[in-house]
Amino acid sequence: MLIEYYQSKTELLLKNYVSADPFLVYTSVVIGIIGCKMVYDLSQLFSVYFFKSYLDLTNSRQIEWSNRAISTFHAVYITSMSIYFILWSDLYSDNLDRGPITLRSSILSTSTLGVSVGYFLSDIGMIIWCYPSLGGIEYIFHHVLSLVGVTYTMLTGEAQIYTYMVLVSEATTPSINLRWYLDAAGMKRSRAYIINGVVMFFAWLVARILLFVYLFYHAYVYYDQVKKMHGFGILLTLVVPALLSVMNSIWFWKIVKGLKKTITKRD
Repeated sequence: MLIEYYQSKTELLLKNYVSADPFLVYTSVVIGIIGCKMVYDLSQLFSVYFFKSYLDLTNSRQIEWSNRAISTFHAVYITSMSIYFILWSDLYSDNLDRGPITLRSSILSTSTLGVSVGYFLSDIGMIIWCYPSLGGIEYIFHHVLSLVGVTYTMLTGEAQIYTYMVLVSEATTPSINLRWYLDAAGMKRSRAYIINGVVMFFAWLVARILLFVYLFYHAYVYYDQVKKMHGFGILLTLVVPALLSVMNSIWFWKIVKGLKKTITKRD
């Protein structure tokens, strides 16, 4: 298949490029950080020319505008790669000859996580530097949890399947950011704003509620393979998604109330 062909070509290129796993890890993280910087700069450049409302924003809001461009770019990237690994790749298939599903990794899967680590490092740095305009303590807590979990699986190769399940939740980020952009552009009463709210509701329900339920079900079914991981890896697999689930549920309730309020005002 075409997808398998490009996968093999990509992994062959990475194998020829790197001589050791640590070099792969550090390179992919640096690429993630540089990518964030490039998106930030390009966002500022294009926004000045293509969005009139951008120039009317305060300096802190312009920073948030470009920061959300970074998170949108990362969300599209990591969601696409996560869906690929979970649904299309045979890396996490039920083939027992390949060993426990919780211990499987590849050059491509590890380097993909490295880019994501670079993003989380960049975003945490920006949140702390601009605190609290880009988010409060709950955002820092969320990012630190995500960073610890992704970094561990990147360095050890353990539980990458569950990490990618969690990272699918980034699929909700574009709609969240679009909602902020519509608000910043003065389109809070537009039809697009309401449609976006509905899309955000269903995306959050699927990617951050139902998918997490499936993750815990999967870990229960494959617990005999989960137990083959290091103790810290088992702890991260069970605790990090659980904590994120609590935060996701709280935010989901706020989304429901906000959507209800918007529709009520519309009527």
